[in-house]
Amino acid sequence: MNRIMSLLDIKYPIIQGGMAWCSGWKLASAVSNSGGLGLIGAGSMHPEVLREHVRKCKAATQLPFGVNVPLMYPEIERVMNVIAEEGVKIVFTSAGNPKTWTSWLHQKGIIVVHVVSSSRFAMKCEEAGVDAIVAEGFEAGGHNGREETTTMCLIPAVRNATTLPLIAAGGIATGQSMMATFVLGAEAVQIGTRFALTTESSASNVFKDYCLRLNEGDTKLLLKKLSPTRLAVNSFRDQIEKAEASGASADELLALIGCGRPKKGMFEGDLENGELEIGQVTSLLRHQQTVAEVMKELVAEYDRISKMRYEW
Repeated sequence: MNRIMSLLDIKYPIIQGGMAWCSGWKLASAVSNSGGLGLIGAGSMHPEVLREHVRKCKAATQLPFGVNVPLMYPEIERVMNVIAEEGVKIVFTSAGNPKTWTSWLHQKGIIVVHVVSSSRFAMKCEEAGVDAIVAEGFEAGGHNGREETTTMCLIPAVRNATTLPLIAAGGIATGQSMMATFVLGAEAVQIGTRFALTTESSASNVFKDYCLRLNEGDTKLLLKKLSPTRLAVNSFRDQIEKAEASGASADELLALIGCGRPKKGMFEGDLENGELEIGQVTSLLRHQQTVAEVMKELVAEYDRISKMRYEW
């Protein structure tokens, strides 16, 4: 039992990323029921849709789960009120200043974990009074930090910068990578891509099957003038790359993206015109699995490695 496991009251130090269009109640409850911490991704939900997912998650598991909230969300006050009204006990915040909501959430008795991409922001989290930090490296899918720091460099830097309980994220999908981050100072891992491609994920099966065929180098970090985002190769990404190479402004990129691209790609399965957000580690994954199968493999592999003895 370490600080993260004690704080979140979980059996295993494994947290499922609260990914937009992937992390609904089915995924979150399945992860929690398997001994990890499931997160509902509020970033793709209107407040009343979030309320429905929270209630269904409560009915599906008696174990702890949480909600991930991007702080740039346009209906943030309504979302936070839903979380408080429904008695959610754990909130992971991201994409914004942790000072904005941490005190309010603490007043409601809610544990707050904030996602960062640098040791500088980790120190700001400590000042804000959050309960724990997720340090997410450049390998991660979806929105990334501008620093482009890889997980292997980020975790020790954040560990040196703060004493807060630390969760590693970005490029983690195996028991081996879990062990690597623990050696560097993490106390738990947050896994997105592997859970996004499970049976219980709410993402389109067309999207899942496509991602399970991707190879090394098939994802790239783009849209750095807006919000850096890791995208899988497709026609839409080709358009973005060409526009950026020609010096397109932020406004021109926004016009090119339009509305609803992530939903179109990940939830509806439009592989040509949709935004396909997935992490680099997808190239290591080839088969769709259930959450229970993933959790069993992660734990077994971690236990096997931790028991190994090396002769030098």
